[in-house]
Amino acid sequence: MTTTIRHPDHADHFTPEGLLTRGTVIVVPGRGETPATYARFGRRLAADAYRVRVVDLPRSGDEAETGSAADSLDAFAARLEEAVEGASGPDGVARPLVVVGSDAGAAAVAALLARDRGNAVRPDGVILAGLPGTAAGAVETWDEELDSRTSCPTHRGVLTNDAQVRRGSLSEPVPDAVLNAAYESASSVPALLLVGDADPLADREGLARTATSLPRARLSVVRGAHHDVLNDVQHRSVAAEVVTFLETLRDGLVPLIAVESSAW
Repeated sequence: MTTTIRHPDHADHFTPEGLLTRGTVIVVPGRGETPATYARFGRRLAADAYRVRVVDLPRSGDEAETGSAADSLDAFAARLEEAVEGASGPDGVARPLVVVGSDAGAAAVAALLARDRGNAVRPDGVILAGLPGTAAGAVETWDEELDSRTSCPTHRGVLTNDAQVRRGSLSEPVPDAVLNAAYESASSVPALLLVGDADPLADREGLARTATSLPRARLSVVRGAHHDVLNDVQHRSVAAEVVTFLETLRDGLVPLIAVESSAW
């Protein structure tokens, strides 16, 4: 059985007692979200013996957002470094170390990797889920924002019942400098890009260009999924794709399963 411990600015999901930790996953939420938004996702990865920490993304009004995009990324890098240190065990950080970003969190993760100067946190892989395009979400009501995010009734309830979720946040634009850096990244870090084919905020053409330009990237499109691709109704299949990526990283990016014959 996994264990979850919630803190004011992050949540920890621990592997079941007695299992060897297979890696470390740091999850960075998107606009308006909180660590509680990813409780289901964190528990599922922890059940597969991955140590998970979900952190808060710096938002408008925080110190990280009051300066330039470079200042914002510096603050974000410091927060990631603190998260990795906090998720380490007696023998250090369990590898592979993978950073998962959703929405603006995905943009921040990709932009950080794209920087020329060295970063203290050197992940073995990244997962960019629901990377937004340059167009802000034109939503006027909470129901409209939920419709953009997800059709999963459980996830809609989680968002609605969390008093810390900032409603209307999808209308806040992600800084152009961050998005440009994310889409123009040439990072060699293995990357899994996840996008729903019903995501109204996605730039599918831009994602395809970015995925093909990166030396080690995979773009997976989730049929019927909306913007919150990690938490929509397809969350079980998406989690399986994530775990497959994590396990493939452990084996040097060599797929453990190859389909030899299939009728579907």
